[in-house]
Amino acid sequence: EMQRLPEAVQLIEKASMMYLENGTPDTAAIALERAGKLIENVSPEKAVQLYQQAASVFENEERLRQALEMLGKASRLLVRGRRLDEAALSLQKEKSIYKEIENYPTCYKKTIAQVLVHLHRNDYVAAERCVRESYSIPGFNGSEDCAALEQLLEGYDQQDQDQVSEVCNSPLFKYMDNDYAKLGLTLVVPGGGMKKKSPNAAQDKARGPAAVGSHADEEEDEYSGGLC
Repeated sequence: EMQRLPEAVQLIEKASMMYLENGTPDTAAIALERAGKLIENVSPEKAVQLYQQAASVFENEERLRQALEMLGKASRLLVRGRRLDEAALSLQKEKSIYKEIENYPTCYKKTIAQVLVHLHRNDYVAAERCVRESYSIPGFNGSEDCAALEQLLEGYDQQDQDQVSEVCNSPLFKYMDNDYAKLGLTLVVPGGGMKKKSPNAAQDKARGPAAVGSHADEEEDEYSGGLC
């Protein structure tokens, strides 16, 4: 039976095309979704394609919630298959539609997923840009999602594995969809977790112990008159 699945899916695809031609797009989209479910465990790549086709049909019919459901399935399968470049694009599409229907809290969650995908792609710049662009989403700036992402990016940039792990083990990240939670739990900072040294620390090391003492004295002098 498993061997005949691709054949069955092909027939359902043909049927969905006929539904579209006959002016029943909803039935076509539902058929594509069913085909995706059938083939998902055998050929995730084909399932992604079917879910994306179903999403496109639903979107054309302005049934955006159903389109989002299909896109969500496609995004998770892409992450599971480590097709991260495509996953990043799929998540961006989801986020745009959630913004369009003014479901802002879900936009925040999609931003977290995007950042995790970009960091697994070793693209810190794209991850940072994602957060920066999300400041335009009402309520994002000042949300716990925003604070956690800023902390995550700071830890990643400073190669501080402890800080990154602390954020990724927080309930906000752990209780996401399983595929995204796994991305958080397996995120490793570049450089194997060796923290970047501050410029002062590097200079002090080069100049020896006496310099460390004088640097500390300078700081003490600076604040000796109080903070006002």
